[in-house]
Amino acid sequence: MALKVEIKPGERMIIGDSVITNDGNRARLYIEGEAPVLREKDILRPDDADTPCKKIYLMVQMMYLAADPRQHHDLYFTMLKDVMAAAPSMLPQIEAINNGILTGSYYKALKQAKALIAYEKELIDNAKCS
Repeated sequence: MALKVEIKPGERMIIGDSVITNDGNRARLYIEGEAPVLREKDILRPDDADTPCKKIYLMVQMMYLAADPRQHHDLYFTMLKDVMAAAPSMLPQIEAINNGILTGSYYKALKQAKALIAYEKELIDNAKCS
């Protein structure tokens, strides 16, 4: 069964190792095969990875898009140790990400990493209010 993706005018997405940019019209794509697919809203650029959890998201994104995700594992797990030392309350989110990675479900891990970023923001906002 094909993945159906609707993209807005001017929207970009990654399919495999290619960046696709839509023209001025809304488009519907049917994608068959095993290539990783990321919509623009889910793509984090390296310059935008300005917090520890965003850097973790970026690493998971790189794993998802890589032909050999294991090449990013060492740096990823080093980053996790630093985050866990700073905020042990992130353990449930990190375990969910790790489960996705260890089972090869990188897209699921990416979604869990997005939840980790939201939790990080919540912690930072609460610290500012205190």
